[in-house]
Amino acid sequence: MQTRSAMPSAPTDKDPRHATSLANPIRSNIRLVAELERATRSRRSCGARLSDAITLIAGSEWSIAAHAGWFGLWIAANSGVSSLKPFDPYPFSLLTSIVSLEAIFLTLFVLASQNRLTREADKRAQLDLQINLLAEQEMTLVLRLLHEVTDHLHLTKTTQSKEFRALSAATDVVGLLRELEDTIQTEKTSAPT
Repeated sequence: MQTRSAMPSAPTDKDPRHATSLANPIRSNIRLVAELERATRSRRSCGARLSDAITLIAGSEWSIAAHAGWFGLWIAANSGVSSLKPFDPYPFSLLTSIVSLEAIFLTLFVLASQNRLTREADKRAQLDLQINLLAEQEMTLVLRLLHEVTDHLHLTKTTQSKEFRALSAATDVVGLLRELEDTIQTEKTSAPT
């Protein structure tokens, strides 16, 4: 099992990638996201890799065609249409058992893959929230610095507006979340059913 050190890092000031990331932030971000995705894939357990491979194969067009062919041959061989002696006559009990077992295991593999994907999506959402919170704090600081500069230059007309004061205030994330939840709940209860 790999450790957290396998996670790619963003370029720092002393890193040669830093100049590239400043020159072309889009390409740098694409590379960083690709590195994060590679690191996530490489940390999967053998069971997760097996589940993903089975889910990928089972969801392919080839698999649908193979199953249709297999069922067709089985039914033809056991319904008296062919020259073979039926080994699983109608209602095809053996075929039903095999298909039921396959469905059970396939469902378990799909659920395992979906659970892993959900955990990865949750981690990405948490990272996204952290980055958004950091960006909000940075913008608040920039607005406060802008206010100080405009005060120093005696250009305070813009920075005295209600909008500017509201945006330069620290954001109460917990309060915003509560307000959002209350608004959604109010809309749900007041919406006609």
